[in-house]
Amino acid sequence: MSDNPHPSPSAVQASLAIRATVSRLRRRILNASAVDDLTLGQTSVLARLSGEGGITASELASAEGVRHQSMTATVVGLAARGLVARRPDPADGRRQLIELTVDGRRRLEEGRKVRTEWLAERLQDRCTEEERQAVIAALAVLERLTHD
Repeated sequence: MSDNPHPSPSAVQASLAIRATVSRLRRRILNASAVDDLTLGQTSVLARLSGEGGITASELASAEGVRHQSMTATVVGLAARGLVARRPDPADGRRQLIELTVDGRRRLEEGRKVRTEWLAERLQDRCTEEERQAVIAALAVLERLTHD
């Protein structure tokens, strides 16, 4: 939209405000569902597995931006709770695929429901209808930023 290689002061200000607010909001939403013993890393792995048919620990580590050893520890913890299962890769029996169990999927969905309800209640209690509509409009603008 701009040929100027340097962001305007308002673009820099908006960038700082968005990052700070999104970071705080993310922490608050995640804390709202922190009623169980799962770490944020474990919850993130469950969410990633929900869209997969089974992936390796190496693939999970790469997708989550952590070391393989760290991911192995995370998977062991989730498996001990019965939330993920490992099975041999049919294409390469030396590899193990990790996938959600029924309990893992249930736990993930329960957490999502709690987080959605927490945020919906805050929006209902602390914002007017006009403010909620403004949030929806602002999010449409932010969504555009996520597309290349």
